[in-house]
Amino acid sequence: MNAPPDLLIRDVTVGDRPGRAVHVVGGRIAWLGAAGDAPAAGRVLPGDGALLTPAFVDAHVHATATGLALTGLDLHSRSSLADALAAVAAAAASAPAGVLLGTGWDETGWPEGRGLTRADLDAVVGDRPAYLARVDVHSATVSTALLDRVPGIAGLPGFSADGQLRLDAHHAARQAAYGAVSAPQRAAAQAATLAEAARLGIGSLHEMAGPEVSSAADLRALLALAAERPGPRVVGYWGELAERGGLDLVADLGLAGAGGDLFCDGALGSHTAALGSPYRDRPDTAGALRFDTASLVGHVRACTVAGVQAGFHCIGDAAVDQVLDAVGAVVAELGAAAVRGCRHRLEHVEMAGPEAVERMRAWGMVASVQPAFDAAWGGDAGMYAERLGVARALATNPFADLADAGVALALGSDAPVTPLDPWGGVHAAVDHRTPGAGLRPFDAFDAATHGGWHAVRAETPAGPLAVGAPADLALWATDAALASVLGSRARPACAQLVVAGEVLSL
Repeated sequence: MNAPPDLLIRDVTVGDRPGRAVHVVGGRIAWLGAAGDAPAAGRVLPGDGALLTPAFVDAHVHATATGLALTGLDLHSRSSLADALAAVAAAAASAPAGVLLGTGWDETGWPEGRGLTRADLDAVVGDRPAYLARVDVHSATVSTALLDRVPGIAGLPGFSADGQLRLDAHHAARQAAYGAVSAPQRAAAQAATLAEAARLGIGSLHEMAGPEVSSAADLRALLALAAERPGPRVVGYWGELAERGGLDLVADLGLAGAGGDLFCDGALGSHTAALGSPYRDRPDTAGALRFDTASLVGHVRACTVAGVQAGFHCIGDAAVDQVLDAVGAVVAELGAAAVRGCRHRLEHVEMAGPEAVERMRAWGMVASVQPAFDAAWGGDAGMYAERLGVARALATNPFADLADAGVALALGSDAPVTPLDPWGGVHAAVDHRTPGAGLRPFDAFDAATHGGWHAVRAETPAGPLAVGAPADLALWATDAALASVLGSRARPACAQLVVAGEVLSL
């Protein structure tokens, strides 16, 4: 996207100082100061006193799946099995022919005490293929017709005859379901995600692609769509081990890193996150690690030698420790400076004790975290407490420990697992369900904006509102937005979004 002509944003509030102006040239901030001293410009955007801030960065998104949820079957708000099945039946009756896709069901609060099964689905969709992801997107219930499209699925780990799939069986079914999405349907879903992000004041999305969550074609199409018109930036990651060719696509598409959703384990809700000791409510399992440590060492080594950022999905403490053991092996081999220079990322990192936090700090790693997870499932009576017991649940998502240790934080939504909602993410980071584990309001806002740029190794040393910084800016109703930055729980509306100096139509 070519940089637009220079732009002057007049009469805005920056911090607590009204009457300011920002001059943008070549898509970057070229000057800022008092509005009365502002230079002339080819375009002028009246700020009308709005609060000007850096645009939000959502550091963990799945754009196509998010768009399909925005435009299709979203089960997040369904309060019972019967309610969910009624929504599925309505969608099956009205949606165009093809695979029926849905996401967001969560049985933990349902009065029936169980989740969707294959028999439930078959009863309402008939012989139509259907894939309904659980809220954590690490398990799903599928119809018989979709199972019939995946030869050999019954022999894969995580298969269950009731259609509730986990592990490898889930990944195979997901690939079949999303592989059936047409190009026009995919483009419409991606466009819906970009439009919703812009409406919410999100200037950049970190797309966590990979062979188990999307496809190379999906990522290529998304990057092309984002580049061909003004809108939120898309920064791409590809979650595939180097030994399987993961670095090739990174080089081909100029991606930010080889990782992101490179699944070292699963999720707590589906009992697939890898734990150091068994689940409280299922003592026969502690989840499972997806890779041997040697493969992770090889991936970190290959990325570090190439100067490429590596990233890993790791939720349980066993998975976090395994990844850090792998990084430590490469530190011992190549030196801490080489590893720190790559700024490797851990996605989710929900169960990180003091030793893990210290190793992340020492090796310059980024914690890409999702505060809405704690808001939805944390505390002493939520799903995490049910899965882990209260003590372990209250130790999850240790944002304050990470921040106080000097570990860089970037906030994301993991949409469609939780919705695109940047202000909600800031509030959830502050209002942690474990007392003392949350962030200070300004630190949470910084992690939701500047933290995303740091996470992709593209931050401006002087800060996001300084000469030379990318002109990714949001204008908000002054009182509500400033109050929210300072600690209120308002969700101010974005009045205007500027990305790379281009004023977007919201």
